[in-house]
Amino acid sequence: MESVPENAPEHCPGTQSELAGKASACEGCPNQGVCSSLPKLGPDPAIEEIRQKLSKVKHKILVLSGKGGVGKSTLTAHLAHALATDESKQIGVLDVDICGPSMPRIMGAEGETVHQSGSGWSPVYVRDNLAMMSIGFLLGSPDDAVIWRGAKKSGMIKQFLRDVDWEELDYLLVDTPPGTSDEHLALIQFLSGAGIDGAVIVTTPQEVSLTDVRKEINFCRKTSLPIIGIVENMSDFICPKCHKSSVIFPPTTGGALKMAETLGEKFLGSLPLDPRIAKCCDEGKSFIEEVPDSPAVTAFMNIVEKVVSYCNEFVKKTEAETGEAMDFS
Repeated sequence: MESVPENAPEHCPGTQSELAGKASACEGCPNQGVCSSLPKLGPDPAIEEIRQKLSKVKHKILVLSGKGGVGKSTLTAHLAHALATDESKQIGVLDVDICGPSMPRIMGAEGETVHQSGSGWSPVYVRDNLAMMSIGFLLGSPDDAVIWRGAKKSGMIKQFLRDVDWEELDYLLVDTPPGTSDEHLALIQFLSGAGIDGAVIVTTPQEVSLTDVRKEINFCRKTSLPIIGIVENMSDFICPKCHKSSVIFPPTTGGALKMAETLGEKFLGSLPLDPRIAKCCDEGKSFIEEVPDSPAVTAFMNIVEKVVSYCNEFVKKTEAETGEAMDFS
């Protein structure tokens, strides 16, 4: 375990972390200068192990937001469902919301258990080409509380990345908790060798959400995590019967589109509220398949197209910079 100074801030990455003295949690800490200059013991050997384990995963995408309740898990689940409609693609979903694992319920896999083999943990398959892993599968009951400190949560994330036998994947989607703390720092550190295509950032239109999301964008910039783009969820409500649109969360400062323009980030699109989406999540079904007539499905598929396009360009850019074709064999 990495040592932590006695008077360290709550989300201190530890003195031996590559982020020591550099993480957002380090700002204002009296130990920042000391930590940044301390000799490190070298990179965590797990970083190379994870690189090898995920060498057959083509694209790795994080779904982030500084704010809770904006629909990160719903977006992650249905991004996975949308990508999996192409049966030639293999999709994986990793739920690293250690204290609030909702993905098993949303993906219709609640009550499933994880099996261990000689090559690691076997993920739970929702369909033939869609697998997932969550701490929810390791709990005795969905009501069990995970009461862990940061180091133990980081250790669990390391284990998920290193020990889950994903085999070959076209996309690995990582659903994260809100904030910019332990889980996020652990992901950045442990995936530093394997590489991350980028992050999709989710918000709702009101300023109380945008304020926290700006912090998430700053986190991405400070940790050199590429931002794929911003999604505005719950932008308006469209009645399933009369199809009239109503604004539920007024965008008092211009909403996500204005924020994206101001910060120079790509705006991926807006998703309307539809009560059938919540119903599908509760029942563990894909609203893309269950309610294809919903305007939310059309908007969502447009966002998926942009994410796929970004990932394809990411590969081309990486190959151009390295002068080598990316090998996923």
